[in-house]
Amino acid sequence: MSDGEDGAFNAVELDGANVKSSSADSKTQEVPGEVSALPQAEERTAPSAPAMPKSPEKPNRWVNAVDQFRLKRFFVLRPGTLDHAIDDIKSLVSQQEDGPINGIWLMAEVDHWNNEKERLVVLTENTMLICKYDFVMFACEQIQRVPLNFVDRVTHGDFCFPQHSLLKREGEGLRIFWDRLREPAFSSRWNPFSVDYPYCTFTHHPVRSVSDKFAELCKLQSFQEQLTAAAERAHARNPIPGKANGVITLNQPILIEAYVGLMSFISNQNKLGYCLARGNIGF
Repeated sequence: MSDGEDGAFNAVELDGANVKSSSADSKTQEVPGEVSALPQAEERTAPSAPAMPKSPEKPNRWVNAVDQFRLKRFFVLRPGTLDHAIDDIKSLVSQQEDGPINGIWLMAEVDHWNNEKERLVVLTENTMLICKYDFVMFACEQIQRVPLNFVDRVTHGDFCFPQHSLLKREGEGLRIFWDRLREPAFSSRWNPFSVDYPYCTFTHHPVRSVSDKFAELCKLQSFQEQLTAAAERAHARNPIPGKANGVITLNQPILIEAYVGLMSFISNQNKLGYCLARGNIGF
């Protein structure tokens, strides 16, 4: 415990001692519900004095301190780290294939087994880039390119699970489909490392409440609006033959077909999908 914290607790103890000493020494002071002077014979049988009224409880100031400690463990919050990562991602964008950049967002991707993974999402004029970036080593480890003229449906809503699932997730998410006619294979559904899914799911990054800057970078609504507009332009500019062009926007619950999720529980509780300070061990 820090020095400031010890001082706070010592002050409380001293105040309590002062209250007791003052009430014992000043016998002539009148207290509501108590007689100031009683005969000695009556003092033996007199009921004990009522307890002093307690001061109103102060709000727990350690809650914010704990939250701040947990947030400071994210490497993305280190000074200059996010700017360095954005510059690295911008250098990987192809002007011919992707086009000019429309925006960059910091979000968490939720896979089909309910595992959270830290992601930088870049929206260009032609593609959506989902980047796995290592904020510890300052390196982009993986990029998934999704052509915007393939995006055909965007769903926004709260997360939900099957009826007999043991999992639970609070909050809202955004799911983006780019092949509505293709369903994931049975083997892909039961493979936690499968990437053969025609959609991706995003939710808020845990650091979105740190500052206004991160609140804008983690905002799902602005990402949804710009993604839908860019996909509509991409469909009009480069339509796909034999496929209905346009983007359908839906507001409905986002289903995650996971039932037990022991692996996701361990991963999400320990934030294994994020670049986090973990003492001598890093992931």
